[in-house]
Amino acid sequence: MPITMDQPKRVTPIPGDGESLLGVREQNEICDLEGEKFGDIRDWIDTQGKQGTAFLEQEEPRHPLHAELSTRFPDHIVPKPPNKPKSRLHKLERAASLDEKHWRRRFKASQESLTDPNETGSSNGSLPDASMIVNPAGHGSVDLSRESLQSNSLLAPSYPFAVERDSSSPFPNPPDPDTTSSRSSVTSAGKPRLREITSSKPLPQMELNVASRALRTANRIDPDYVDYKRSSQHRLLRQSSSLSDTRLHRNMVCNHCSNESMKSTYSLLTPIRSKDVRDRSYLEGSLLASGALLGAEELDRYFPERRLGIFIATWNMQGRKELPESLDDLLLPSEDDFAQDMYVIGVQEGSPDRREWEIRLQETLGPHYVLLHSSGHGVLYLSIFIRRDLIWFCSEVEFATVTTRMVSQIKTKGALAASFTFFGTSFLFITSHFTSGDGKVVERVLDYKKIIEGLQLPRNIPDTNPYRSNPTDVTSRFDEVFWFGDFNFRLNKDRTGVNAILQHKLGKDMSRLLQYDQLRKEMNDGSIFKGFREGEIQFLPTYKFDVGCDAYDTTSKQRTPSYTDRVVYKSRHKGDIRVAKYSSCSRLKTSDHRPVFGLFEVRIRPGRDNIPLAAGQFDRELYLLGIKRRSSREQQKRQVVKNQKNSAVCAIS
Repeated sequence: MPITMDQPKRVTPIPGDGESLLGVREQNEICDLEGEKFGDIRDWIDTQGKQGTAFLEQEEPRHPLHAELSTRFPDHIVPKPPNKPKSRLHKLERAASLDEKHWRRRFKASQESLTDPNETGSSNGSLPDASMIVNPAGHGSVDLSRESLQSNSLLAPSYPFAVERDSSSPFPNPPDPDTTSSRSSVTSAGKPRLREITSSKPLPQMELNVASRALRTANRIDPDYVDYKRSSQHRLLRQSSSLSDTRLHRNMVCNHCSNESMKSTYSLLTPIRSKDVRDRSYLEGSLLASGALLGAEELDRYFPERRLGIFIATWNMQGRKELPESLDDLLLPSEDDFAQDMYVIGVQEGSPDRREWEIRLQETLGPHYVLLHSSGHGVLYLSIFIRRDLIWFCSEVEFATVTTRMVSQIKTKGALAASFTFFGTSFLFITSHFTSGDGKVVERVLDYKKIIEGLQLPRNIPDTNPYRSNPTDVTSRFDEVFWFGDFNFRLNKDRTGVNAILQHKLGKDMSRLLQYDQLRKEMNDGSIFKGFREGEIQFLPTYKFDVGCDAYDTTSKQRTPSYTDRVVYKSRHKGDIRVAKYSSCSRLKTSDHRPVFGLFEVRIRPGRDNIPLAAGQFDRELYLLGIKRRSSREQQKRQVVKNQKNSAVCAIS
């Protein structure tokens, strides 16, 4: 049936005190003009009602629920005419701000959506209280019963009613009038009040670990600071991670930091109290004294697990002057997530330009590392890089050399060693080049014995355990020993037999080749490298390749592929060294040898402050050259990318 609207009756106002009949007549004339103004709107509403009724009679409802609603509530939605404009008051009103106007528009849109039969009104605005709905015509509020709420909720899930839901009923229930009486949707001033929105589900609990990833520091929180709390929950290390960083990042939590502690510093470093700076003596010479520079307290600050990550690499460069374009594949493999704390690189038959080689190493490692020590013996080079924040805990570096071939003027065979103490653990790194030849096993054993007797280390640094030292064996005077280089031990099998084994898909099982390895046989017999161990070999032989390709020797000599490049280690205390990775770098093809590297986790112990400290000494000139070279390389890359984006035909300036 068409929906019609009764024309409001005209009521002649009675003049009050102080008003004249002329003023009443003017008001009646204004009402007549307003009635004519809204007459067209009433006609349009009647037309839309007739069309909607005809459309509902012709078209079947698309859903059974809609049909039921149309039969039960045919006139449940009654359009209302817009409010009449209020007469302008003579007194000045406060201008509404932009935010208030925006809120009023959104609230009005939400009211219109409640009376929109086609649900075309905006439902993004604020919602009135479920118990009261403001009448657009300004006639007060209309109470909603349970049945009307259920019928309206069935129309659409997004119907804008703010009602409370009962877990046992599928329909929303209207709020209790007693509880909502105090929260009326219309205030005394006539302004609507928004209902408080409550979450339908319980909020998730906050995690105990509230440490942000951005609030990570390179130092460990001191235990004497009561304001800082740290938790040691899950202690899981990645295989090839920087131990000092990963352990710190996962364990350092500051859940109950007070405001006073956070105000004590403007950086992310550990705050230092003025009283501690006055009282602490860093050179006490005690192993466990509070404030000792190399003591347990300082060690736990940087290495909570007391594990140091060390990278060891050896490479026979064949004396070529040309260096690879990039050393990232050797020093920073893509399969490793984190860099190590220390990098030790030994080179045999190195490039004639030793300084250029060291600059390339510094350029690759970047500004986080400094060159702690570099030495050379003929064409044997040894370079030790360490993280720049760890140089304060190193002693002075001492080095020694031994030549095993006295006839040759160029020292191509021999050994180069460097030693120092880090906290309370002494290290010895030896790179060597033994006698070459397939059958010269005895000569290589003699080279080994000559080296361990000829290296006179340490000199000024005290031995950490002199009772276990041997004056005829340099490797017995240090806690951790790493020996790497071109040992030149071959496979006791002809080239044809080795090729037949290599043709099979070996994968990571090299036992069929290693059963002919000369070095393993001599180590098992105890004639060489006594007390040393080696990681499991899961890579192909690293000697001898044709330069620039992966094919083994194709010259007339037909040298047998062998494992000449090795890394072995020895420790005074069992279990101090753990092999994290032992492999070769097959992407560097500028030599007939492939580089071999190993990642090791070494246990560190606290030490006494009675050693000659290096006091942060490093090669400053090399550091600046490497950083400058690295920055210029980045600029060149950006310039190349910029040139590629420009058109070759035309350019826009």
